[in-house]
Amino acid sequence: MTDGATALGIDVGGTNLRIAEIDASGHILSRHAEGVTNGRDAFSNRLAELVASCRSPNVGAIGIGIPGRVNAAAGLVLSAGYLDIGGLPLAAWLGAATGLPVVVENDCSMALIAECAIGAARGAENVVMFTIGTGIGGAIVQGGRPLHGHATAGQLGHITVRPGGERCNCGRHGCVETTSSGTSLGRLIREVGLAPETTVETLFARSEAGDEVTEAVLRAWAEPMRDAATSMAAAFDPDLIVFGGGLGDAMVRALGHLPPENSWYSYDIRAAALGDDAGVIGSGLWALAAHRREGVPQSSLPVFAADVGRVPAFTPQQP
Repeated sequence: MTDGATALGIDVGGTNLRIAEIDASGHILSRHAEGVTNGRDAFSNRLAELVASCRSPNVGAIGIGIPGRVNAAAGLVLSAGYLDIGGLPLAAWLGAATGLPVVVENDCSMALIAECAIGAARGAENVVMFTIGTGIGGAIVQGGRPLHGHATAGQLGHITVRPGGERCNCGRHGCVETTSSGTSLGRLIREVGLAPETTVETLFARSEAGDEVTEAVLRAWAEPMRDAATSMAAAFDPDLIVFGGGLGDAMVRALGHLPPENSWYSYDIRAAALGDDAGVIGSGLWALAAHRREGVPQSSLPVFAADVGRVPAFTPQQP
C-alpha cells in the first residue's frame, strides 16, 4: 500500500448499508447509503457492485463492520441478526471479487476504533463501548486493539443485570438489553401510562421540571446500565466507557440523574462523538492500519501504530 492510499469503510446495519472512502486521518472523501440487500448471494453480489462503483484509484483496502457475531481473524460472518448471511467467508469472498485486502469486524468494534482514533476516546488505549439503540451492542479495545477472546468477545448487551428478569432473544433472562435498550425504554414509557410516542427529550424536560413519573422512568432505564458498566469497570479497568448509538447521549444524561453509587469502582463515561459516521470511519481506518505492511498477523496489530502490518492472505472461496 502506497502513501496517500485510502480505504473503503463499509457499515452494514440491519436495514441500511453505508459505504465511504476514508483517508488516513479519518476524513470521509465520498459516501453512499442505501437499504441493505438480504440473503447470502444477493448481499455478496450487491456489495461487490457497490465497491466497484465507489472505488477510486487510491483505494487500497476494505473494512467492513457487521451487526452480529464475527470471527475477525478468519474474516467470517458467524451470524448477523436479521441478515441471512451467517457462515459467509466475507473477507475471502470480497477479496477475491475485488483484488483488495479485506478486514471484517463486528460493527460496534469498528465504531469504537473510530472513537479511539478521532472521537470521544481519542488517545485512549483501553475503552469499553456500549451502543444503545433498538438493542444493545458492545465492544472492547484493550491495549489499542479490539478484544476478540476466542472469536466473538464484546456481546455486552447480554451481561446479566437482573437475574430472573425478562427473557432475552439470546435465550437467557435479565440481560441489560432487556432493561436499558431503546425497546426497553419504550416499554417503560407505556407501563407508566405515557403516550407511546413520548420521546426521550420529553422525558428529560418533564423530569427537570420536577415530574416524578418521568424521573422514575429514566432511573429505571439507567440503573441496570450502570450495573453493567460497573461490571465492565471491575473486569477491565478501562480508561473510560463510551456510550454510542442513537440513544448513547441520552444514556449518559440519564446516568447523571442517578444518585452516587457506593462502589469500589470508579470510571469516566462519555457520549460517542461521531454519530452514524463512526462505523464507516472505523472500518476504513482499521483496513488502512491492518494492511500497511507485509508480514504481521492481524491479532498483533496496534490499531494506529506506525508499524502495523498486513493480514496473511486468505485462500479465496466463493460462498
